[in-house]
Amino acid sequence: MDAKEQVLEAMKKDGTPLNAWKVVELTGHDRKVVDKAMAELKKEEAIFSPKRCYWQAK
Repeated sequence: MDAKEQVLEAMKKDGTPLNAWKVVELTGHDRKVVDKAMAELKKEEAIFSPKRCYWQAK
C-alpha cells in the first residue's frame, strides 16, 4: 500500500476532520510524504476541507 492509500485509509478510519500533523501521527510517514499524498488526493477530490487547515475523506 502506498502513502496516498494509507493517508486516505487513516482519514476514513478516524472519520473526523484531521490536520496534517494528526495524519502524520496516524500513518507514521514523514510530513513531506503526507503533504504530497494529500495534494494528490485533493486533485482527485477524494478529500475535502470542512474547515481551514483540516481535511476529511469523502
